[in-house]
Parts: sequence; C-alpha cells; structure tokens
Amino acid sequence: MNQVRELDTTLVEALRTLLGERLSTSRGVREHHGKDESYYPYAPPDAVVFPHSTEEVRDIVNICRLHRTPIIPFGVGTSLEGHVLAIHGGVCIDLSQMNQILAVREADLDASVQAGVTRKQLNEHIRHSGLMFPIDPGADATLGGMAATRASGTNAVRYGTMRENVIALTVVLADGRVIKTARRSRKSSAGYDLTRLFVGSEGTLGVITEVTVRLYAIPEAMSAAVCSFKDIAGAVETVIQTLQSGIPIARCEALCATTMHAINAYSRTNYTEQPTLFLEFHGTQAGVEEQARLVQEIAHANGGMAFQWATRAEERNKLWQARHDAYFACLQLRAGTRCVSTDVCVPISRLIECIVQTAGDIERASMPIPLFGHVGDGNFHCVILVRPDNEADMAEAKAFNERVVNRALDMEGTCTGEHGVGFGKMKWLPKEHGAALDLMRAIKRAFDPGDLMNPGKVVSREA
Repeated sequence: MNQVRELDTTLVEALRTLLGERLSTSRGVREHHGKDESYYPYAPPDAVVFPHSTEEVRDIVNICRLHRTPIIPFGVGTSLEGHVLAIHGGVCIDLSQMNQILAVREADLDASVQAGVTRKQLNEHIRHSGLMFPIDPGADATLGGMAATRASGTNAVRYGTMRENVIALTVVLADGRVIKTARRSRKSSAGYDLTRLFVGSEGTLGVITEVTVRLYAIPEAMSAAVCSFKDIAGAVETVIQTLQSGIPIARCEALCATTMHAINAYSRTNYTEQPTLFLEFHGTQAGVEEQARLVQEIAHANGGMAFQWATRAEERNKLWQARHDAYFACLQLRAGTRCVSTDVCVPISRLIECIVQTAGDIERASMPIPLFGHVGDGNFHCVILVRPDNEADMAEAKAFNERVVNRALDMEGTCTGEHGVGFGKMKWLPKEHGAALDLMRAIKRAFDPGDLMNPGKVVSREA
C-alpha cells in the first residue's frame, strides 16, 4: 500500500512533466492524504498532485484517464465517511493550493472562489463589507469540499445548507471537459439543474474547481444564549415549539450532559453539565429581543433553567467555538479512541421520539456515546468512541449505528444529514432510495464510464 505501483511509472512521469515539484510520491505525503477523521483504515493514494488552476486539473484528469487511474479529490481531509481514502489506489488531487478568491460582488450578494478556499478565509476576506458566508461545518473546510459533500452546520436552520447556497460550479468531468453548471442569476428555468447534481456528488461525477456562493448581510443585532434542561426531551421540545411558532431562530443546538462535560474539560468553560441548548438570534435589536423573550417562555414551560446570555461578539464566538470543538472534545473522554459518528436526520415531528429511543441505546452501551446536533433541522450526532483494534468495541459500535440509522429511515428520515455517504454509508442507500438508486448508478455510468472518479464511493456500479 505504501509503494508506488510499477504500472504507474509512466503516469508519474507525465504528471511530473506537468507539475514539477507539485507532484509527490513520498510516503509521508501519501499517508497524510490517505486518511480522514473517520475510524476507517488508512488507504494512501499512489501519488498526490497540487494543481493551481482548472486547466491543470483538466490536464491531470486527462493523464489519469489515459492510464486508467482513479482520481480522488481532496480538500483538507476532515470528512467522516472515508470520502478521501484511496481504496482502489490512484492519484489524489489536493486542491488546497487553489485558494484564490476570484470575485466578490457585494451588490449581488455573491462570491466566486477556487475550490481550495476555506470558509473562514472567505469570511475574513469579506468582513469589511458587512457580508458573511454562514455555512459552518465544525472544521474549517474548503468550499469545494463543502459543496462536494453538501455540508451544513449550526446556521442551517436559518440559512440552509450548501444545497441552498451554491449558485454555480466549475467542474472538470472524467472525459476532460470543463463545464460551468449555471449562470449567476438567482433563479433559472433553463434545463436540468446540474449545480444540484454536483452538490453532494462527493467527487464521483467530476472534480469541482470553482464555486460561486451566496452571501448575506451581517445582521444588525445578534444574541446567543445557553439554557440547560432536566432532560434532553425538554430541550428538543423547546426547539420544535419554537419552529412551529414561526420564531426565526438562527441557531439551535442540543447537547447531552456527557457532551457538556467534554466541552467544559476541553474548552475550559463552566457550563452546567446537563442537557443543554445553545441558541442564537439574528435581526434588528427589537426583533432579537422579542425572539429571545418568546423562546425563554417556551423553554421555561419545558423545564428550561436560567439563560446565560452572550451578546458581545467575543462571548458569542467563544460559545460557538466550544460547540464546533465538541467533536474533538468528546474524543478526549476515552483515551486512544477514534469516532464512529452518526448524523441521521428525521422530520421534526419525529425528532424527540428518535432521540429518546437513541438515548436508551446509549444508556445500555459499554462505551461513552455523547449526543449533540443541529436539532433545528432534525439532525443529530452520536459520537461512538471506539478502540479501532478492539473487535468487541467495533461490533458494538456498528450494531449501535445500525439501530440508529434504521430507526431514522423507519421515521422517513435519512442515514446522513450532512456528513455524506463516502463508502461508510453505502449499505443503507437501497433502503433509503429504493429504485431511485438504479437511476443514480445510471448517472454515474454516464458521467464516468471508466469508473475513475473517486471509485467505490456513494453508489456501487452494480446492484
């Protein structure tokens, strides 16, 4: 696995002629690109390339196609379902050096960037303009990777996911063609929606090289709060009633007591270690105050205790950084472990039932399993802390995950609300999509007849 295959010698020579030192076959570089944040065994590629332009990506794809070599796009490697693992070998295209912000159009509330630009980089660049890009997965992921996995985050309840916030893409197809999926107009009825087809395709249909995204005005007022509850059901019921009341909350995250303990230890905070909601309100000053008052009343009726408010920017940032760090905080609860992470999503009306039943599974588990998530859109995570070399741990974790996913599917939910399929969740797609999975396979064959684009991910070529 750690040696460049002899069959790839001419491929490597062709890539080196194109890229010079921006091609690496060193063991360390390849191993770095053969792992992500998942528990799956490392699977290094045979070579790693670092293009600077769409044209270079096109040339790389053409060379790989001639040599029938798999192509694996790579952002920063923060995926959780094995998306970037080179399970069939091949060439990893690391897009991190394609990090130019191409245009910011303040009047149109949009920006075009190369795929390697990260969400924090874009927000830092536009901060002076009074605009923001709100999609915030826990990691500082690249926008190309976020588009490829249809990522979301804590702001999704108000601003949506990458599906709603990508206007257009530039994509290099398996046959070397470069396409733009759409113009910049906010709506169009002209032809098939290719943008949505590539958003969430996880590198299996083409390599995303440029992304045009929506921007938003930074609200006049923002206020965040932390509220603890006697049980997780009360916290989730508060969120459901808030949404059903039409209160335009911007963020609402539920975290179990175990997660709060992990956050306090990791981030040096002193939150009450009980089931907790993290909330944020955006709007005018008067609007934020009214939203906060209404939600406090709902929370109190569901057993919520005193709100802790964070109105200054630095206080809010500390609160949300603690939430973004929850995954890494939870990893510290059990030394030497990795995470099997769930990210099911169900209709809001079934959320309490799903979480309460899952909490019962957690009580019977032999390892710590923190629970937290973006409950405003029905999405939650269980962080199953396993020792990867322990067969009993892995068997228990997989059985737990199976129960959670099947429960969500039985409630008309999905096996993955935001992490994507990779190869880790492929087994559940037949139950979730039924006959539609055959159409997905047909699309894959049409776009990638040689099965070179991130093969072995999302859909298998055969039923």
